[in-house]
Amino acid sequence: MSTTTSTRPGSLVLLGINHTTAPIEVRERLAIPAARLADATRTLLHQPGIREGLILSTCNRVELLTLQDDASEASSNQPKTKADLLRFLHEYFSVPPHDIQPHLYEFRESEAVRHLFRVASSLDSMVVGEPQILGQVKDSYTVAREVGAVSTHLESLLQRTFSVAKKIRTETQIGSSSVSIASVAVDLARKIFGSLEGKTVLLVGAGKMSELAARHLIQQGASSILVANRTQSRAEKIAAEFNGTVIAFDALYEQADRADIVITSTGSPQKLFGRSHGQHFLHRRRNRPMFFIDIAVPRDVDPRMNEVEGCFVYDIDDLQQVATANMADRSREAAAAETIVSREVDKYQQRLQSLDAVPAIKALQQRAEELRQAELARSQSKLADLTPQQREAVEALTRALTAKLLHPQLTALRESTRPKDSE
Repeated sequence: MSTTTSTRPGSLVLLGINHTTAPIEVRERLAIPAARLADATRTLLHQPGIREGLILSTCNRVELLTLQDDASEASSNQPKTKADLLRFLHEYFSVPPHDIQPHLYEFRESEAVRHLFRVASSLDSMVVGEPQILGQVKDSYTVAREVGAVSTHLESLLQRTFSVAKKIRTETQIGSSSVSIASVAVDLARKIFGSLEGKTVLLVGAGKMSELAARHLIQQGASSILVANRTQSRAEKIAAEFNGTVIAFDALYEQADRADIVITSTGSPQKLFGRSHGQHFLHRRRNRPMFFIDIAVPRDVDPRMNEVEGCFVYDIDDLQQVATANMADRSREAAAAETIVSREVDKYQQRLQSLDAVPAIKALQQRAEELRQAELARSQSKLADLTPQQREAVEALTRALTAKLLHPQLTALRESTRPKDSE
């Protein structure tokens, strides 16, 4: 597109690293705590040629979104802007450039827009469809606005980004199904009980995955945690972490029926719970349902306990199968989301290109109006005897003629900004 009619304030450049390009050892060296984000964004804005900027820093990525002066680019094949941003990363984090550069990716203009849309819509996340990333982008935007790093161009782009992310959440089911063992367990528990409010969880064993499942359950409303472990000190440590209660391991069978949800992850070579235990527990619970999440290998719960009405048993393979099926569902929804992103990128670029024609259209209209007024002024003596109504008619006639004569040129200008004919 001709630079004489462009209203673009500069070049859109995005530089970053993420979980696919850099190991945790590199990402953690560039991570920015929330308390330092404003300072880092302010420092980025003060770099040569940077007009606007935003920094997104999460556990899986650090990205610099910038609007830069066109003049800041070098004439060589290596854009100066990349070198400037690399220098910023080096100086701000005291990390040698050669430790960063192999892991960097760079996107410009429409590809930067596409990447931003994909990130905010969780299409570029480690777990596709996770909802946290949009909130993190919004937090970065808020900080950037507060320090004056976001104005006209990035403001428009980021507002469009949030709209696209919302559109994808609304029009697809990309985030509707759980894809981790812990979250699948929570979903199943919610289906069994309807609500987890006030439910009691019993941890049998001290595995990390069972702790994570318990944490998820509490976040979803479970009210209390009981902990039973062969090593008493370990049980006390976990109970303290969850503000729970320790149950002596040898009193497990007398106490287990207190729990609505039992999560087992012991290293026992024999099964801890059999079909008869389930019958006993349900009798004491007056047939209120009981959910067993068996994450142990070998299994802690005899699968025949499922035969007891009111007992629900899922082992690690069951949970993994549900998670895998959900992942396939997300993949299908992600494909639909990618289509939306592509369509929205095209619409955004067309909008930018239509804005590029605005100065030329205004200049042409202004010049035509000047010529119309000049011709009327030259004919003033010949029009002196006209009545006010006749003068008004002449004004209307000349305006109409000017508009008709301009119409083909204005149409051509607008058409010229479409992607298929951008020259």
